[in-house]
Amino acid sequence: MSVSRSVRLCRLLSVSTRRAYSDSTDRVVIKPIARAPKIYTKTGDKGTSALYTGERRPKDDKVFEALGSTDELSSHIGLAIAFAEEQKHPYIGQLQRVQCILQDIGSCIATPRSTARDSHLIKTGFSSRHTGELEVWIDEYTAQLPPLENFILPGGGKTASQIHICRAVCRKAERCVTPLVSSDECEPETQKYLNRLSDFLFTIARFTAMLEGNSENIYTRPENRGKT
Repeated sequence: MSVSRSVRLCRLLSVSTRRAYSDSTDRVVIKPIARAPKIYTKTGDKGTSALYTGERRPKDDKVFEALGSTDELSSHIGLAIAFAEEQKHPYIGQLQRVQCILQDIGSCIATPRSTARDSHLIKTGFSSRHTGELEVWIDEYTAQLPPLENFILPGGGKTASQIHICRAVCRKAERCVTPLVSSDECEPETQKYLNRLSDFLFTIARFTAMLEGNSENIYTRPENRGKT
């Protein structure tokens, strides 16, 4: 979009009126349009941010580290979906569902049990059925793959490689959530889900390489290891 066109668009969006027609007459009535809320609030400018409970904590708190890691994971999954859509792979809907569940995990993380009210905890509960669902998916895809007999290195094409990145970031998110679960600040089932999710991502990375006709990268021990 050109600069001049962008300016015109901004001017149009800045107009706070719209035309509406009365049911009884043809008279044009000008009604105000509700302004959209601004994306920035400035409440975090001093290095703190709010949790779902309303509590404010420093942005380097372990809760926000866990939230950032799950958000990072969902973003990487979004890129994996974009790649998979080019090839119309069958697991796209499953990855989109995973993104939604990661959003729910974020709600659990943002609701520390030590400060949450019962009304908060009820809204942010996390079901074990999500983990069970992943296990069903893993078994279905594994049944279509050759047996795993060697260590697999990340690779196998663009889409498979991106899914391997998702797997690695998933392990990072799990490491960030584990201290919260250990201190009873977060629902333990979230940790189990992330643990199983990394297995699912590993499985569909292999499945993707197979679908696209790409070879898996097998680890081989370097011959000169340990030699000077």
